[in-house]
Amino acid sequence: MNEDTTERTLLIVDDDEPFRNRLARAMERRGFAVTTAESLAAAEAAISGAAPSFAVVDLRLDDGNGLDLVPKLRAVRPDMRVVILTGYGNIATAVSAVKAGAVDYLAKPADADDVEAALLARGLDKPPPPEQPMSADRVRWEHIQRVYELCDRNVSETARRLNMHRRTLQRILAKRSPN
Repeated sequence: MNEDTTERTLLIVDDDEPFRNRLARAMERRGFAVTTAESLAAAEAAISGAAPSFAVVDLRLDDGNGLDLVPKLRAVRPDMRVVILTGYGNIATAVSAVKAGAVDYLAKPADADDVEAALLARGLDKPPPPEQPMSADRVRWEHIQRVYELCDRNVSETARRLNMHRRTLQRILAKRSPN
């Protein structure tokens, strides 16, 4: 499959509507014909008509795990290039994503340049590392924010899940995000 002749159709599956819409607009500016879906069910409905050549799938969706969608996408179109996005980066999940058939695994917040590079990388070509990776403080802050949102902004439940004192968490949440 030659990149020049490949149709640049893209399916973005993410339950975070602002992120999904922002990424869709950015990828359209890069020449992709974008379809979006907010759930596994919506994604399956979207591929029933015409399977795209590329897909970007969030790991955790409201109605299930994005990894469950990868084999279904690849069954509909075996040459589809799938990238998994997640706010919960860890090695075990990255390995599972690749075993399921994804070509890459990116931590959120990934920008459109990173996504495009991962989708279009071929063979042993690997996209270069980001020029300015997130600091450890920023990664920690992003994780805390994600857990806080998953707990419906309940400080006590978030503190329990993070094994952190509630007042410590409140201080962290009151501060601005680190760079």
